[in-house]
Amino acid sequence: MATTITVKNNGSIRVEGDFQLLDGAGNPFDLQGKTAISLCRCGESANKPFCDGAHKACNFASEVSATA
Repeated sequence: MATTITVKNNGSIRVEGDFQLLDGAGNPFDLQGKTAISLCRCGESANKPFCDGAHKACNFASEVSATA
């Protein structure tokens, strides 16, 4: 399954498909076979790099439109 990455307006980055998530040292996160995750964009998540919905409480605002 191809990987799809979606930047959600005012929210997280959604990653779906066949992927591997690595930390800065190149070590893989144990995703326990998950094929979809949401990554934090607001910086307020208590479970970084994963989104925990904190963007709602901190009023994170960022709308992204694809460009050529």
